[in-house]
Amino acid sequence: MKISQFLSLFFIAFTLFSFVACESSRDDENPQDTTPGKLQIKFENGFNNVGDIVLNQTVQTSSNGQKHNFSALKYVISNITLTDENGNEFKYNENNPDKGAFIIDQADAVAGIIYLNLDGVPKNNYKKIRFGLGVSQKAYLLGQDGQAEFWTKAKQKGMSWSWAAGYVFVKLEGKYGNDAPSKEFMNHTGNMGNTAANNTPDLYREITLNLPTTARVTAKIRPSVHILADLNQFLSGDKALTLTTANDMLMGSNQHLVDITNNLTKMFKVDHVHND
Repeated sequence: MKISQFLSLFFIAFTLFSFVACESSRDDENPQDTTPGKLQIKFENGFNNVGDIVLNQTVQTSSNGQKHNFSALKYVISNITLTDENGNEFKYNENNPDKGAFIIDQADAVAGIIYLNLDGVPKNNYKKIRFGLGVSQKAYLLGQDGQAEFWTKAKQKGMSWSWAAGYVFVKLEGKYGNDAPSKEFMNHTGNMGNTAANNTPDLYREITLNLPTTARVTAKIRPSVHILADLNQFLSGDKALTLTTANDMLMGSNQHLVDITNNLTKMFKVDHVHND
């Protein structure tokens, strides 16, 4: 066979291969396919963006020079909302704790990560994520019958008081001290019943984060959004706090716990997004 004939056949084969590959690529991204997909959210709790807090071991020094560690580190995430490139929002089981609320418990971490897996997410390219820290008053006031499954989970996880009092939003327990963590503390934030009727602060907060990379949800691609939570914000956030005998054993929504809540709303950031 002449070299010219060989090159011609090679060029034809290469062209056919490229055409098939291109068609296959188009099939994978068929704009007519609107099948919902999945999204994974990974939470990694750390100090100063260094992940994997080890309960009862990892010690942090606050901006006021106080040392502390955690024996319990838990918080509730709810009302997850995804915003696409055009500003449209997908609300994942909004104000439906049974299907849309999750407990992030450091004791459940696998290699420092707690995983949330969302199903039925519309195919789209998402640029932002918003979620609630705690349970909204609208959801809570639906009553116990409207959230029986999540209420049971919360009770099992120690993230509730009596139904009249409601949910624990954030549970931080451990030890603190000036030279070494030695004295126990227990700070549990959360709403006590109907905040409007009781004239108490509403500690439910919503956090909005930009995604550094678009999360492309399709029937074949399940993005993974990796969120770092910097628990250094607990005592060293916008308001520097010090644990004392006056505030080291508190539950509810007094001013110290309001300050903690406001600090913790700044602890989240998206580290990266995988489109796998």
